[in-house]
This record gives sequence, C-alpha cells and structure tokens, in this order.
Amino acid sequence: MRLRGVRRSNNVEDRRRSGGGIVLGGGIGGLGLIALLAFGYFTGIDVTPILEQASGGGSVSESREPNAEEERAADFTTRVLATTENVWTEIFAEDLGREYRPPVLVMFSRQTSSPCGNASGATGPFYCPIDGKAYLDTDFFATLSQELGATGDFAAAYVVAHEVAHHVQNELGILGQVADARDAAAQTEANALTVRLELQADCLSGVWASRVEDLLEPGDMAEALNAARMIGDDRLQRRAGMVPQPHSFTHGTSDQREGWFAAGYDSGDIRACDTFAELRP
Repeated sequence: MRLRGVRRSNNVEDRRRSGGGIVLGGGIGGLGLIALLAFGYFTGIDVTPILEQASGGGSVSESREPNAEEERAADFTTRVLATTENVWTEIFAEDLGREYRPPVLVMFSRQTSSPCGNASGATGPFYCPIDGKAYLDTDFFATLSQELGATGDFAAAYVVAHEVAHHVQNELGILGQVADARDAAAQTEANALTVRLELQADCLSGVWASRVEDLLEPGDMAEALNAARMIGDDRLQRRAGMVPQPHSFTHGTSDQREGWFAAGYDSGDIRACDTFAELRP
C-alpha cells in the first residue's frame, strides 16, 4: 500500500510508552465479571488472559520506549486510519447526508484498559462502542503474519479498516440494534447475529478498499482476501485441533469473510453490505 505522502491521523491515543497502566488486584466483582464475559462473548475476543491477570494483585505500569519496528507499525497505522477518515467522511456526506465522527484509535503495548474491559495483546484488536474507540496492540501485525499466515501490509490495513467498520456500524445504530436482538435470543441465534455483524464489517472494509484503490499496489487485494480467509472461524478452529462447530462461530467462515470483503470492494457501495438480509454460504 502506497502511503508515502498520506497524512497521519490525529485521532490517536498512544499508550505504548506507559504499558497501559492496568490496575489489578481484588479480582473482578460479580457484575464486572458478567460484563467482561458478555463483552468477550459478543465480540469473539478471548478474555481468558484478562481474567487470569485480574485474579492476581498489584498493578502494571511499565515505562518503555517503542522500538523501530513498533514505530514503523504505528506510523503505518495512523496513515491507514487517516484514509478511513477520508473515505467515511465522504460516504457519510454523499450517501447518507450526515456527518461522520471518526473514532479514536488507542495504540497500546501488551495491555491496557477500556470501558469494555481490560485487554492484553492476546485479545487482538477490538472496538469498544461505549467510548467509541478502537484498540490495537501493533504487535498483532506480527501475529497476523507469523502465526496466522496473513502476510503483507494490506493485510494489516484490513485489520485497521475492520475495526473502523465497527465504529461505522455504531454510528449507524447497527451495533445497538444487534445487541438488543442478542439479548432476546438463545445462544446459537445470538452467535449467528454476531457473525452477520462481523461479516458486515468485512464488507464495509471492502468498500473502504475500493475507495483507496489509487493507493493499492499489485498484490494488495490478494493480501486482504488471504487475511480474511486466514481468520475464518472454521480455519481457526481447525488450526486449534478442533472440528469446526458452526453453532459456535462468531465471525464467519473463511469463505464468508473473503466473499463479503470482495462484495464490498467490487460494489464500493455500503448498500451491498446488508448481511442481515442475505448471508452468503
């Protein structure tokens, strides 16, 4: 992805030097535990590391300087974030007749806190609708490439765009509607709603990609499609030595994730992203 000359977003909160400053100790109270488990269940994030940390005591606040690789990842992230701001500001104004309020992206190292619960690098990127911020440990890019097989800079850009897409859903009121529907649903149906939500975010990421086509390099789209495929629920469960269990899926199959990203890219239109009306096999 050609980002030279692209501005850096100012909507960034950099917590990497502080290590996040999570306060631990005393465990998590009953209501806090329920909220945390619900958050992990709703987003598909593994909250086990958080629970393990919270069972200990003391606090974590480590001062450190990011290394050169981390700085490059941060520079890349802020430029990609700026492209999402440009794209969604334009789409909201031209297609929806309204103002787009971009999210703040929190960059952290190893661990941090949010109104949706504490997080560690092991949880992966996530969006918190309570404060309207996206959270990213830039070390995840290395995990994406080295552990999950999703290589290339546009695979990393797709990750940023996907979290921003959740903010777009929040701005449009979709997250709230799905949360209400999940509250009234049985577990399997609730999981299915979350799958539709995640696939819509993939599709919206594809719409963004279509609007930054002038920044793409040969092979970029292949990187994004491969990334979508590498993080499908069925592949991740097989990778963990499990037989895929569709009723437990929270993000969609590899085919679905790749297909919906491609649908957004091919159309360049958010109206092509109604995963709640149509769900591709």
